[in-house]
Amino acid sequence: MASFRQRNNKWQARIKRDGYPDQVKTFGARSDAERWARSVESEMDKGQFVDTQEAQRTTLRELILRYVREVTPTMKSVTEDTIRLKAMARKPIANWSLANLSAVRIAAYRDERLKQVSNGTVIRELAYLSSIINHARREWGINTPNPVQHVRKPPSPAGRTRKLSADEQIKLLAAVEPRGRQNNWTKPVVVLALETAMRRSELLALRWEHINLASQTALLPDTKNGTPRTVPLSTTAVELLRSLPRNISGEVFPIKYFTLDAAFKRAVKRAGLEDFHFHDLRHTAITAMADKLPNLIELSAVTGHKSLAMLKRYYHPSVEDLARKLG
Repeated sequence: MASFRQRNNKWQARIKRDGYPDQVKTFGARSDAERWARSVESEMDKGQFVDTQEAQRTTLRELILRYVREVTPTMKSVTEDTIRLKAMARKPIANWSLANLSAVRIAAYRDERLKQVSNGTVIRELAYLSSIINHARREWGINTPNPVQHVRKPPSPAGRTRKLSADEQIKLLAAVEPRGRQNNWTKPVVVLALETAMRRSELLALRWEHINLASQTALLPDTKNGTPRTVPLSTTAVELLRSLPRNISGEVFPIKYFTLDAAFKRAVKRAGLEDFHFHDLRHTAITAMADKLPNLIELSAVTGHKSLAMLKRYYHPSVEDLARKLG
């Protein structure tokens, strides 16, 4: 049975019923409060009532920040995800409560972001939002629909095919040569990336205890696809590792992700390279390795790819080179 009381020129409606949490809502007029109470009681009578009080009280910002506190620390990409999610929590859309977070508002956010960042970034942000809302529904008992599911995603960007030419590689290696106050770890990271095709996260996670210079191997116990793998090291890679100082932490490269990222971007600019990302070093390395390891099973064992389709995304042979091989 609903009860009504007036407080500060507003009407509060309260519904108490066995088997349901108390429902309370405030209105400007008693007629609105009565209308809401009849609607809720009707849904309870039909067994269709869904408690949305938590969704009404919780803003998207609060949800994102709770996710950052409780869920993100368990992920491999905790540092990157935390920074990206906190940036999303500062956007105007984060002011809306979950109950008022409609597909129309998500679509407006998508369109605004597409003016500022790439399609890939927007797709990633929409995926973040969808995952966070689904987690709240499953794990935190917040009854709210997921409006992201009804929003059209931007077209996926074409896979990158950028790799270094021989001349560009010389320029980049010259640009990462440590001088003055430049970071001393950038060049060895870049060289090892070109020699092993390791991902940036794998390079930064390398520890001396997992490297065997005698057998020319480096163990990666925790990779992107969740499967440990052992990477063979070239003679150049071994010589590079032998020359590095040992850090008390046990890390091969005691440098933070964003410090390396900033240093690499500055080097790319100094080298005069257009549209070149750190991950493109992996494309360059795999393409070079394919000439030495034409057996795809052997090549995938080095790169860590589980399917030929994924490996093909990173192998970019020169058409001229293929023509010469045909004779």
